[in-house]
Amino acid sequence: MKLGRREFLKLSTAATLASAFGGLGFDLSPTIAKANQLKINWAKESTSICCYCAVGCGLIVHTARDGSGRIINVEGDPDHPINEGALCAKGAAIYQLAENKNRILKPLYRAPGSDKWEEKSWDWMLDRIAKKIKEVRDKTFLRRNAKGQEVNRCEGLASVGSAAMDNEECWIYQAMLRSLGLVAIEHQARI
Repeated sequence: MKLGRREFLKLSTAATLASAFGGLGFDLSPTIAKANQLKINWAKESTSICCYCAVGCGLIVHTARDGSGRIINVEGDPDHPINEGALCAKGAAIYQLAENKNRILKPLYRAPGSDKWEEKSWDWMLDRIAKKIKEVRDKTFLRRNAKGQEVNRCEGLASVGSAAMDNEECWIYQAMLRSLGLVAIEHQARI
């Protein structure tokens, strides 16, 4: 039998492929998914939004059902229209945001001129924020401009919204800000 160049290349290619893939054990028969074997099948599943940037990727968060609320797993939501299950490096590591021994769990307050932080209660902190907003609004509220036109605006406060808010939350938030008289209202997605 005479072996030409073409026949040699065909035979070599077939032998290489057979030896490379022959021992891998490919089985083309259908397989059955075994979701009941997952470690998180007993966990409560909730959807959420990633808090890191203005993209708003969807997340699936698995929490313990024992009442502790402890997060077990976080992954991208394949049904979310923005990320379709994919996450960036920050989003993929978002589990560490909640499950972290160094996470600050109580509000910290640093008094003007002080160099140390003090733990305060949420009630104290929210009351303090509300009082400061009212104080600044009262000092900087402008009823009429230099021409005598009624403007009713607060020039001493501004707001930059959160990227983790959806359209409905943004609408409610800006309506509250406008009721205070703010005109300097911005959103992170536009910056």
